[in-house]
Amino acid sequence: MTSAKITPDSLRAMKARGEKIAALTAYDYPMAKLLDESGVPLLLVGDSLGMVVLGYPNTTLVTMAEMEHHTRAAARAKPNALLGADLPFHAYDTPETALANAQGLVAAGAEYVKAEGGREVLPQVRAIVGAGIPFVGHLGMLPQHILEEGGKYRIKGRDDAGHAKLLDDAAALAEAGAFAVVLELVTPPVAKEITGRFPFATIGIGSGPDCDGQILVTHDLIGTFPWFTPKFVKPKFHAAEQIRVAVQAWRQEI
Repeated sequence: MTSAKITPDSLRAMKARGEKIAALTAYDYPMAKLLDESGVPLLLVGDSLGMVVLGYPNTTLVTMAEMEHHTRAAARAKPNALLGADLPFHAYDTPETALANAQGLVAAGAEYVKAEGGREVLPQVRAIVGAGIPFVGHLGMLPQHILEEGGKYRIKGRDDAGHAKLLDDAAALAEAGAFAVVLELVTPPVAKEITGRFPFATIGIGSGPDCDGQILVTHDLIGTFPWFTPKFVKPKFHAAEQIRVAVQAWRQEI
């Protein structure tokens, strides 16, 4: 268990030392507590809960009420880890709604908020950071835009235009004061370039080994959502099978 409360400055210091940052999702009290006891410094109440907890087909159906509910649950663990939450789809269409909804997540217990996009959401990020709320960005494959992508997750930054856009978006987030940025399905050379060029901590998911840290959906890591596992994930445990075995053994006993 970490001995001191993690802050955005803690993560900046980890980047400066070259210490890898482990990040995982937590959607409720017991998981937040377990992950914190395991020493994970960065926790996220991700809108991925839409699929792995609520059974939605993608993240676009997740509501602010649902995000606040799960944030409150995770925050009750009072982790030493830095605990944040995603702003869900359409919760940050304008600077005004972005700030109001970010404040709602903070009231629910989030210590930072995360939102997808780069320069196109710069006014929203400025409003959030300007109000003193720590902010994490999200570049590359943007799950809230999956329908615009034709329902497929595609690697970003492979061509010159994609490379240039990622660098421009990263510069915008750095200018706005993001302390960390998730890079999802960014081609590894570009993820490495962003990591070296900008002051924020890069947290990769499917973006190669050279980011400052890595994040996974905890359900993918421990095998509690066996019906789909991303190609870049190698589960460390197959909890779903263990649950089936335990339940079947109990059924035999009764």
